[in-house]
Amino acid sequence: MKPTLHPGLKRTASYPTTLDMRARQLKADVFSTPSMIGLMERTCTELTEPFLDDYEQTVGIHIDVRHLASTRIGQSVTMNAEIIEVKGRKIRYAVEAFNDAGAKIGEGTQWRAVVDTRQFAVAAESEVNHGG
Repeated sequence: MKPTLHPGLKRTASYPTTLDMRARQLKADVFSTPSMIGLMERTCTELTEPFLDDYEQTVGIHIDVRHLASTRIGQSVTMNAEIIEVKGRKIRYAVEAFNDAGAKIGEGTQWRAVVDTRQFAVAAESEVNHGG
């Protein structure tokens, strides 16, 4: 990690909602909670990437999010992410989501860990090969 990674860094990104993001258990075409969480994670990842060294990436280790309001498929959503804590190789983010009507649809926090992709790939392969 670069020393310029610090609390207070922010990223805002907007995304269209598509049919593959719908809550499949509902009859209406509504944006699903897992899709919202996925876009929150993506925004946090994109915020952090410029501050990582070669062979580093982040992986999610904890998320605490509330889905507050519905959004119809076809609307766009905007995700806000802010780094609020850096603790060794762990980073905590505050996340918020809004739809294009201005409604706050989600909020919460997320922890991500910085991993060395060379070591992470070896560990993951070992778990697969040894049933870990």
